Order: sequence, then C-alpha cells, then structure tokens
Amino acid sequence: MPPEIVQWFQDTALGTAIRESAIVFPVILSLHLTGMGLFGGMILMTDLRLLGIAMTKRPVSDIVNGLRPWKHLGLTLTAGCGILLLWSKAAIYYPNPYLRIKLVLFALIILHALVFRSVYRNVTDLDRSPVIPGRAKLAAALSLALWLSVLTAGRWIGYWEPKGAPAQAAQVVVN
Repeated sequence: MPPEIVQWFQDTALGTAIRESAIVFPVILSLHLTGMGLFGGMILMTDLRLLGIAMTKRPVSDIVNGLRPWKHLGLTLTAGCGILLLWSKAAIYYPNPYLRIKLVLFALIILHALVFRSVYRNVTDLDRSPVIPGRAKLAAALSLALWLSVLTAGRWIGYWEPKGAPAQAAQVVVN
C-alpha cells in the first residue's frame, strides 16, 4: 500500500480524534487488552480441554459451546479496538515488521479455522470418543502456538523503532 494512502487513512477525522484524545486512545487500548484477556483465556481453556490437560471431567461440548459466546465477545472487543488503534497510528505502524508478522499470523489462524472447522463444529462427536482424536489435539496445539505467536508479535510492535530513529523510552505502545 502506498505510504500516501496509509498517511491519509491515519489523518482521517476518526484517526486523528482517537490519536489526539487524552482519554479515547487509552480507553480503546484498555478495551483491546480486556478483549485479549477474555478471548485468550477462553481459547486457552478450550485448547487445554482438547489436549486433555484441563477440565477433563467435563464434556468437550460443554466447554466449547459454553465458552463460545465469551470468545465471540472477546474477539469482537479485541479486533474492533485493534482496528481503531491501527487506524489512529497507521503511518507509524505500517513499516513495523512485527505488525506484518502479526497480520500473517492472523491469516494462518483463519486458515487453521478452515482446516480444523470439523473439530470445532462437531464437538459432540468428541464427547462420544473414548480418547480425544489426534486431529483435535493437533488443532488445539496449533491454536495455542498461533495465538501465543500473535500475542508475542503484537507486544513487539510497541518496541520496534525504525533504523536511525532516536529512542523514545516514554512512548511504548501495548498491542
């Protein structure tokens, strides 16, 4: 994407309002982190159940279906707020290699969801199985690895500085 378009995107009224507000940016950032905690916790519990590590006395379908609404809420908060944060500082984040890594990882997560959708859609089949099938365990292990990688790349976004740029210790951004 041409840098001029990225700069225009950042300089829109919404981007500028978010970036320049003393309260809006921190509130959006806080909601982004809250969503990550909620979504990440629900993903973690689902994956640990599929791996047979946590809540093994409860049916897989109870865990997956019971946590699904909370996952949706967490994902909505995280994605919506993340988009607004990116929008408000698009020109700053655009050259950041960790943002690009994070976006590639999101693409891999979407691919993961498509490949393993039968695992997550037919959870009652897992309840009938005496042992969690290898495909479901693989899906859970990959899910954990991908989401931990996204969190790591997101965190590193705030610490990247372009070559030749002076260090700005007071301007660390949480992603």
